Amino acid sequence: MRLPLRPAALDRLRATRAIDVLIIGGGINGAGLLRELALNGVDTLLIDKADFAAGATSASSRMIHGGLRYLENGEFRLVRESLHERNRLLKNAPHAVKPLPTTIPIFSRWSGFANATAKFFDRTSKPSKRGAALVKIGLTLYDLLTARDRVLPTHSFSSRTAALRTRPLLHPGIVCTATYYDAWIPLPERLCLELIDDALAAHPGAQALNYVAAVSTAPDGSVNLHDEISGENFPVAPRVVVNATGAWIDFSNTALGQPTRFIGGTKGSHLIVDHPELLAATAGQQLFYENEDGRICIFFPLHGKVLVGSTDIRIENPDDAVCDEREIDYMLQSVRTVFPAIKIGREHIVSRFCGVRPLPASDTGFTGRISRDHARRDLLPAPPARPWPIYSLVGGKWTTFRAFAEQVANRIFGDLGQARRTVTHDTPIGGREPEPSYHDPAALAHLVRTEAVVHLDDLLLRRTPLALFGQLTPNRFAAVAELVARELGWDAARLGAEVSRTRDLLATRHGVQLSAPSLSS
Repeated sequence: MRLPLRPAALDRLRATRAIDVLIIGGGINGAGLLRELALNGVDTLLIDKADFAAGATSASSRMIHGGLRYLENGEFRLVRESLHERNRLLKNAPHAVKPLPTTIPIFSRWSGFANATAKFFDRTSKPSKRGAALVKIGLTLYDLLTARDRVLPTHSFSSRTAALRTRPLLHPGIVCTATYYDAWIPLPERLCLELIDDALAAHPGAQALNYVAAVSTAPDGSVNLHDEISGENFPVAPRVVVNATGAWIDFSNTALGQPTRFIGGTKGSHLIVDHPELLAATAGQQLFYENEDGRICIFFPLHGKVLVGSTDIRIENPDDAVCDEREIDYMLQSVRTVFPAIKIGREHIVSRFCGVRPLPASDTGFTGRISRDHARRDLLPAPPARPWPIYSLVGGKWTTFRAFAEQVANRIFGDLGQARRTVTHDTPIGGREPEPSYHDPAALAHLVRTEAVVHLDDLLLRRTPLALFGQLTPNRFAAVAELVARELGWDAARLGAEVSRTRDLLATRHGVQLSAPSLSS
């Protein structure tokens, strides 16, 4: 990738006054829209107050899926769209998105019909166990929705005897298992960066900067941008503003002088566990199952460890989102409902992470009933102080980012008075460079130079999987910190500050404890 070095990117921003589209938020929705607009020749600036993909984009369950459980909510349009977008990602980004065989342990044959029917007609939000017959109906619909666009095998069922032969540690109370296919993305942060890179390569009028915030509007209708690193301010005059800040949408609209209440976010926490017995018991597949409260949970192999998730808890301020002790208990207990003979505890946890889903504001009692669909919320222009509309991108998920970007771009083309030049259904994403070796200093130095690394944690958490998967010793941490310092020209004071900042962040946000390294700089 060739994201511009920060001094060059800031020089260009200083010279930018008028811009067609300003996208605030560098997660998957913002990056997807930037690429969609750039491929159609629209001058677009994307900014993020933190790093690219630093929010829910990098804290997802890493699944690219149709949303099997959404069928119970009657969201057939969403499931159909998600399945087609899943298949497109498998074709357009095969280096990043892979098939994921998924097994469902089933503990009854007929339960769940009454509750599923009531949920379908929106008469209850109470979850219940789903029996084999109900799962069969759901998986059959899942297969039928992609019958004309099939790229993955159809579902199958295994008897209790066959399932226990394959996984002898499965809960003996199962009556059968079902296996179907979805997909997964081991390194979502990198694909998000590739979308940005695609945009910059496609159109000279595309720009992207991390650690730049939209802080206010000016009386002349411009937007005041603030460099979070240097403190410098930059006014820009957009024709359209897109708020793609996810769980921060209402905060961002307030900064632009337009308070809203669009978001009712829920936090989803995950664990990374190092447990060879559990890893072997997955048999290379995802386990997709109901916890005792009816919530769907998952675990599957990831980078030699096991990812376990997730929770779904309302939260007001996304800056407060962290995986707490109750969530840890909940997720560890959920694994025991599938493999009760496997002893798993806190001693097996390597790290944890937490993101906030940018769900629409809702009063429903059960968070699992809140739609995962995407929608645009419009604030029409209010000249002269705000001569541009604000389009807030509410909801959505990794799987459907391209479709969402396509729909929003079509509205923007109308605002700009231009026609769509190209469709992106079959446009490859990234893949121009092989995945780097994360243990090669030269490869790490290349990432620092070419992928807009600003802070040490950008490299350790979002350009590489080093921090979350047990690959950092204190000495290795020190070596990587000194490598980044050399590449970015940090002095000893800046290096020390970055080390302290990153150690604190890893401890408080991710449960990764590193003793103070010995620095040579």
